[in-house]
Amino acid sequence: MATILDRFRLDAKVAIVTGASRGLGAGLAVGLAEAGADVVLVARTDPGETARAIAALGRRSLSLVLDVGAPAAAGTVMTETLRAFGRADILVNNAGIIRRAAFLDFSEQDWREVMDVNLDGVFRLSQHFARELVARRSPGKIIHIASMLSFQGGVRVASYTASKSALHGLTKLMANELASQGINVNAIAPGYMATDNTAALRADPARDRAILDRIPAGRWGTPDDLKGAAVFLASSASDYLHGFTLAVDGGWLAR
Repeated sequence: MATILDRFRLDAKVAIVTGASRGLGAGLAVGLAEAGADVVLVARTDPGETARAIAALGRRSLSLVLDVGAPAAAGTVMTETLRAFGRADILVNNAGIIRRAAFLDFSEQDWREVMDVNLDGVFRLSQHFARELVARRSPGKIIHIASMLSFQGGVRVASYTASKSALHGLTKLMANELASQGINVNAIAPGYMATDNTAALRADPARDRAILDRIPAGRWGTPDDLKGAAVFLASSASDYLHGFTLAVDGGWLAR
């Protein structure tokens, strides 16, 4: 007899994870593999270490080294995924970059580069993925990786805040349109995580202390902290959850 824990299993599922070579993306990819999924690893740099961790779990992976912000990337990801595995069931839009400058000095280039990856790439890959699911009349899961700056403004990160705020809205729009097709669209908003994107903050003693003082859990998050949320949203345990952004933030927003 199946139990609720069985509904969290991802056996025979194929997941695509972008930005999978390190940090949150690597952690998310390994977490999905731990739950039974095979994983397509998409990254700008070789995700070899992530692939080896997945192989050690007895799961399969495919590594695709490309820039998800490039217009042709989404088609390539889907074509190669179907060639290798014949299907795709889960998409985790994790790839993201950040640029920092005062708003008055923020350059067009820094705006465009961030939007290309954080928003345009997500739109294109989600559309290709959803079209494939609808064509074969298969249910699926799309998980966007949002941010605390999906809810707050921040400072010195104009394009990042704009892209992550847009993802919050896009999650709801996509859920409204795709839920009837059996596709769940939700997002995870990580709190302040110890990754490359926050290295500058953690290296500044004053900013580091101010952030930690605001987090009820009293620590920076780690990639492992997102695994449970990702497996839940990727599994049948979340079949009636649509259009929600789940904050995994150590209590940051509660303050």
